[in-house]
Amino acid sequence: MSISIKTPDDIAKMRVAGRLGSEVLDYLTPHVKPGVTTRELDRLAHDYIVNVQQAIPAPLNYAPPGYTPYPASICTSVNHVVCHGIPGDKMLKDGDVINIDVTVIKHGFHGDTSRMFLVGKVPGHVQRLCQTTYEAMWHGIVRVRPGIRLGDIGHAIQVFAESAGYSVVREFCGHGIGRMFHEDPQVLHYGRPGTLEELRPGMVFTIEPMINAGRRDIREMPDGWTIVTKDRSLSAQWEHTVLVTDTGYEVLTVSAGTPAPPEFVSEYANAA
Repeated sequence: MSISIKTPDDIAKMRVAGRLGSEVLDYLTPHVKPGVTTRELDRLAHDYIVNVQQAIPAPLNYAPPGYTPYPASICTSVNHVVCHGIPGDKMLKDGDVINIDVTVIKHGFHGDTSRMFLVGKVPGHVQRLCQTTYEAMWHGIVRVRPGIRLGDIGHAIQVFAESAGYSVVREFCGHGIGRMFHEDPQVLHYGRPGTLEELRPGMVFTIEPMINAGRRDIREMPDGWTIVTKDRSLSAQWEHTVLVTDTGYEVLTVSAGTPAPPEFVSEYANAA
């Protein structure tokens, strides 16, 4: 599969899909609290995507080669779950953290985004992991512009996360996205500057680092989807879908409730 360059019409549709994905997270925000089950969050998200947005939840029944169909409309990854957590009947409790990953399909295009949510009163070291992961994502995003290479993005994320004392999951990465859920290129969250594919205007991909409080090693649970840290340390993830523009980048997964970029983002732009 080669890297697709999106047309202006493609990009306009991807802005819509991206906004809708982010609006699902806005809608879920007040419901993420102690006592709710992840299955209930999945039900709320499914009904909102299908009935309000008149869109399609991309994860539902998604089955890449070697996988059984994914059985829910969102991914809900709690505490030491790295990614692809399947919604179920376990209630969220005070002090939990959860990543909710949403992908919607609208007019044939995918919008993919995720956020971390703090449940009730969360210890400071856990808040720090979530905030550092958010900033790590943005350290990758701000480097996006024509002419740089994907290795520059991964290197920026890795250096920032590891300098804070955390580890970067290597088995999962960002990806190209458009009419397909997962397209080329793969966007690693570690690497060496000046390596891998060169960015060109019209490329669209996700940046979605998974950062662990402990070691980077992971394992797959028997359900074939859920990925957890091998040492059961906490894990965090944030995700945006990003367009390479003629002069830099545009984040496509933005809505009224999207968290503001970190302060260094504007400082980086001014210095560039």
